Amino acid sequence: MNSTRAARAGNTSLPLGAAVSGVRSTAWWGMVVLILNEAVIFASLLASYFYLRFNSVLWPPQGIKPPELVLSSINTVILLGSSLVMQWASNSIRRGEVTRLRTGLAIAFLMGAVFLGIQIYEYTQLEFLPQDLAYGSLFWGITGLHATHVLAGLLMNAYIQVRAAYGHFGAERHQGVENVTLYWHFVDAVWIFVFASLFLSPYL
Repeated sequence: MNSTRAARAGNTSLPLGAAVSGVRSTAWWGMVVLILNEAVIFASLLASYFYLRFNSVLWPPQGIKPPELVLSSINTVILLGSSLVMQWASNSIRRGEVTRLRTGLAIAFLMGAVFLGIQIYEYTQLEFLPQDLAYGSLFWGITGLHATHVLAGLLMNAYIQVRAAYGHFGAERHQGVENVTLYWHFVDAVWIFVFASLFLSPYL
């Protein structure tokens, strides 16, 4: 009986939820609900952006130059590439390859950090501020909100890197990695819409 209780208890040294598996776990549904809520926020902001654009004679307003496309295009490639690396890391741990998981997480973290660094530099090159009409407010607000999500994703990445270093993940126990990968894909997918709307569309 004691052995049965011990088996049920499992490894108590692992953090809460570390042994959860399966794509229909509570943690998975929690991440999906979070993503849906965040998607509504971004959709509302982008809808506001296009509402103002299509009801304005000139967009961006006169005197405001839209951001250059070179750096933002490079940044887009970097961020979307990080999604491929995250997926590779996730696929690796499903096969029990911890070293590849840790390598993939580290590379994706670096790519995300580079993305943020370039975006901060881009901010210093803009010729308008958040208080410069509705265009400035929306541009800074939307890109700033997205940058906050990238930062949150980097913190999640760092957390599961620590857990991976302590051996919390394996072929049968990797839900934490799956959840962070799902969140990172969402952040990257949102950037596609942000880039197309705020960076590309003013030139069309």
